[in-house]
Amino acid sequence: MIYLSLGSNLGHREQHLEEAMKLIQSRIGGIESVSRYYESEPWGYSSEKRFFNCCLSVRTTLGPLLLLDQLLEIEKEMGRQRGGMGYSDRVIDIDLLLYGDSQLDHPRLTLPHPSMGDRRFVLAPLAEIAPELIHPVAGISISKMLQQCTDQSEVTPLHHRRSSSQNI
Repeated sequence: MIYLSLGSNLGHREQHLEEAMKLIQSRIGGIESVSRYYESEPWGYSSEKRFFNCCLSVRTTLGPLLLLDQLLEIEKEMGRQRGGMGYSDRVIDIDLLLYGDSQLDHPRLTLPHPSMGDRRFVLAPLAEIAPELIHPVAGISISKMLQQCTDQSEVTPLHHRRSSSQNI
């Protein structure tokens, strides 16, 4: 079981998240659960464009690096442009948060995601779908990580779920 964080702050944000989930479903594996959408302010840079974020759990047989390659390819196909320095507005952002209880320190990938505990926009939707999941490094539950998170940025749950949540 893997856990992903999705975000979009350009164009039709909800549509971008749903398109990414369809591509994940077809290339990565079966989606087990999806959080509500959350609206959040940009993290790590300034922009007037707010993000829609969600987290999902997915069953996959892909190894971590092949999985990363597939996620990067989905981002690229959807119009994500990487490069440059720092954070910027984006059509889609897909972060691999957790790969089971695996720990990996590779030049291309660190697992668990090294910054997830510092980001309320990641922890709030993740705690919705996996509150009791134990972080393999911190040794505490995701809900406890959310309680202890020092990030005070605004993260607002939206009162609806994806329109096609039962169809993925």
